[in-house]
Amino acid sequence: MGTIFKTGCVLCAQNCGLEVEVEGNRIIKVKADKSNVKSEGYVCRKGMNIAYHQHNADRLKYPLKKVGDKFERISWDQAIDEISSKLKSIVGQYGPRSFAYMGGGGQGCHFEAAFGVRLMRGLGSQYMYTALSQEFSGAFWVCGRTHGRQYLHDQPDVNNTDLLLVFGWNGMQSHQIPQAPRQLQRLSKDPNKMLIVIDPRLSETAKIADIHLPIRPGTDALLLKAFISIILKEGWENKTYMENHTSGFEKIKSYFQNFDVRAAVQTCELNFDQVREISRLYATRKSSLRYDLGIFMGRHSGLNSYLIVILQAICGRLCVPGGNVINGHMMSFGHSDERDPKIWRTMTTNSFPVCGSFPPNVMPEEILSDHPERLRAVLVTGVNPLRSYADTTAYEKAFSHLDLLVTAEIAMTETAALSHYILPSRSGYESWDGTFFPFTYPGIFFQMRRPIVEPEGEPLELGEIHLRLADKLGLIPPIPDSLYQAAQESHAVFTQALMEYAMTEPKSIKVMPFILGKTLGKALGSVHLAALWGLLQIAPQSLQEDAARAGFNPGATLGEEIFQKIVDHPEGIWVGKVDPEKNFQEIKTEDRKINLHIPELLDELQSINAASEEVALKMDVKFPLVLMAGRHISMNANTLMRNPVWNEGKRACTLAMHPDDAAALNLKDGQQVRVTTQAGSEETELEITDTARKGHVVIPHGFGLVYNGVKYGANVNRLTKNTHRDHFGTPIHRYVPCRVEGI
Repeated sequence: MGTIFKTGCVLCAQNCGLEVEVEGNRIIKVKADKSNVKSEGYVCRKGMNIAYHQHNADRLKYPLKKVGDKFERISWDQAIDEISSKLKSIVGQYGPRSFAYMGGGGQGCHFEAAFGVRLMRGLGSQYMYTALSQEFSGAFWVCGRTHGRQYLHDQPDVNNTDLLLVFGWNGMQSHQIPQAPRQLQRLSKDPNKMLIVIDPRLSETAKIADIHLPIRPGTDALLLKAFISIILKEGWENKTYMENHTSGFEKIKSYFQNFDVRAAVQTCELNFDQVREISRLYATRKSSLRYDLGIFMGRHSGLNSYLIVILQAICGRLCVPGGNVINGHMMSFGHSDERDPKIWRTMTTNSFPVCGSFPPNVMPEEILSDHPERLRAVLVTGVNPLRSYADTTAYEKAFSHLDLLVTAEIAMTETAALSHYILPSRSGYESWDGTFFPFTYPGIFFQMRRPIVEPEGEPLELGEIHLRLADKLGLIPPIPDSLYQAAQESHAVFTQALMEYAMTEPKSIKVMPFILGKTLGKALGSVHLAALWGLLQIAPQSLQEDAARAGFNPGATLGEEIFQKIVDHPEGIWVGKVDPEKNFQEIKTEDRKINLHIPELLDELQSINAASEEVALKMDVKFPLVLMAGRHISMNANTLMRNPVWNEGKRACTLAMHPDDAAALNLKDGQQVRVTTQAGSEETELEITDTARKGHVVIPHGFGLVYNGVKYGANVNRLTKNTHRDHFGTPIHRYVPCRVEGI
């Protein structure tokens, strides 16, 4: 009998609670944790298989340096000395724009970002590249304009809604809200509620929906504009709500008048009467809306998000119970308005950050540029751009041109294999760590996972790796012995000593995570845990108020009280609760209203009509099919699950194709096929299924991994061009022209 630990899944953003049995320093059994107040005993098969993530043949144990075409083991001191020396030389010679940090914590481990960002800024750079800007740039940018801050994205109040309208989201497989399959099945089975799904595919979610609209791929903006036009023409808009809570609508109203709705719906290949009825239902019921990568990564990505906000606003469905609400935050993602002259743009592609994050799809061009301030050094932590981001071929070429590529990872990923140095990091089950995804409402949930497995070899917490580099680079001011001693005594003594130190050492404020890591982190045995303590000591007023509503005592000791309760409850706790009656107070625009006028998107909005879209959607004879490059399924977990054994016996990575398309191409189920796009070719198994839409094929993401020297599945990012993106840098993965041939 092993030891039972409460922890959480690190394989998707829901981080469902788990009970894990560890014996002989190995995870031997996993089950759902019923005491986790967010997941309440729910877990999918990914969480049940975390042992394959934790224990695999590709795990890294020691620092490695590439010598010739092979890696040699080196000490931590040598690795930190050499990397910091090279970084200092590159930045000193070429300037701070020569360095970029690519990390942020991914699906399960966000605490390294506090250290990585300070390291980046300490070197004078603003170049942070994360997965956020691979998927959400357009949507979050729109929130910045309409809601006042880019991190104020809204979510459906699924517990109180009567109608959920879904665009391009397959929650039965991809989750994205807590207990998504449970919630969707509840809505589907309740005769007084409705689930409406808009998706080209007959997805698992579409199968249980009351209504499924099999929209033509790429026409989402056209349909959204039609919805808005119908509602305005029929007078179904909520005029009182609009007057009290929105601004700028009169400046854009004309864009929806005299719009040929019937022609638009015909181009979408849908039934007009059904579209009109859905418009009425959404406008007149207590409705909410959820959209995902089918919209984020589709044609007109940013415009789609803008149209969705307009649709929600004219129907009075934002910041109201049962509609779409702005969740509370323990920590926000940040806000970076590109109109601020202090915010950098990239030198070659003129790209700007959203929520402080630059789009990964422009990085290859920024490296391969002949600009004197091109990217020359990249630190990659906890991500695998060679499989996670668009255009693997472009990334391979670009990374080979870097003066310095350092990867800090738990396993020998494809990116690590190209690096000059590899630094082994602890996994999410070997370190203190957690996430800040704001998916719960009205409660604010947080869980700090503790180590449940002893690390093998010499891996470090990712935050510790950043700290050691920063220390060697001279970015941390001198720390008196008295502060180390205070950290060993008590948190109260340490707090007083830290305040006194900060007053005498002004440089400490900008690198406070490093100060905490070196002092309190030493006492606690974790730099991440020290960062959590520090974060709670400077909690904003909003979190203090939310915490009081959750039962905490307001006052000077609030941060310490929350910290101790988090540490005492490994299953996670409610750290706060927003006031559902005051959700409009979350809007941060100047007039505190939802701003519906975004001048930068009006030309694109005006250009959307049936005739223009028919021309744009005409397929090249060389690439007659539309590839959906990426698909959430229960058998993928981005690139976090390297050992394919967890999917043994399953058809995990296939090309899904409609029977009519297969017949026209004389293809058989189960045979190998070659998929070719402008970017390249990949081979995979064909799966003929009537869940696919005619003319539309699908390959899941997260495959093509090289495990134990053998490639498993198709790397869909070999088929996507990094330049096939919108002006926010978001890849158009859901509309990739392709052809399919038998082998």
